[in-house]
Amino acid sequence: MASLICGSLAFDTIMNFEGRFAEQILPEQLHILNVSFLVPSLRRDFGGCAGNIAYSLKLLGGDPLPMATLGVDGDDYRKRLDDLGIGCEFVRTIEDAYTAQAMIITDTDNNQINGFHPGAMEQAWRNRISARDDIRLGIIAPDGRDAMVQHAAQFSEAGIPFIFDPGQQLPRFDGAELRDFVGKASWIAVNDYEGKMLSDRTGWDTAEISRKVRGLIVTIGAQGSEVWIDGVKTHVPAVAAASVVDPTGCGDAYRGALLYGLERGWSLERCAMLGNRLGSIKIAQRGPQNYSIDRDATLRL
Repeated sequence: MASLICGSLAFDTIMNFEGRFAEQILPEQLHILNVSFLVPSLRRDFGGCAGNIAYSLKLLGGDPLPMATLGVDGDDYRKRLDDLGIGCEFVRTIEDAYTAQAMIITDTDNNQINGFHPGAMEQAWRNRISARDDIRLGIIAPDGRDAMVQHAAQFSEAGIPFIFDPGQQLPRFDGAELRDFVGKASWIAVNDYEGKMLSDRTGWDTAEISRKVRGLIVTIGAQGSEVWIDGVKTHVPAVAAASVVDPTGCGDAYRGALLYGLERGWSLERCAMLGNRLGSIKIAQRGPQNYSIDRDATLRL
């Protein structure tokens, strides 16, 4: 059974600031903010939510099918997906755009400041979902705004249950649009900040949102996860990481674990346990797609 992963494919330029943003940004001067951070280390990684989630799911033994767009500079990314054994039948090349680019600065507290050029991602609406016997599950991760709206409708029309994972695109939707996403989704995955914004914009608190879907997952960083079902919250403790190196892509690793468990009919709590474990493995490595796992040990929950 394959999972259709709607989201971005992007190149990540990742920089590390050897200090704390909180010591460089003066709250009383935010109205005239003008800061520069010295970043001694810089690297470029394959990234984007669809690519990161597909990588995670493939490591676990799942069958990911990313639905995304690349630009004229995307040949290396397509080759990487081929080399990983990840199907590219729903990956479209946009000839008059560059592949999406993320610029990420991380400080010593693992806070991040991001800049994102959407590029080809803004034409992801050109990809269309239709019913297919081998596709039983999906996810809408951050993508072009129109693509997210259209793909939610297409998942619903095709009868394919999906996770709504709005991520950094959440601010682009108003309350009515977010209520529509909730109405179509089977599950919702957000971090604690996004969860608060989702509640503020929909006018529904966390418990109420969870009653409108099969389950709501809220990740809370080093504290682990909250699983909400029918208004009842269950805390799933974090897994201690061997070291904390780079949080980039931890949420996507977690979402790959969710898809893996849901494909197999696991309880949402068990899915969250696997998500916490995979996130703890990923955070110990730099980059969103550079970690590896002992599959048998990782799945031993």
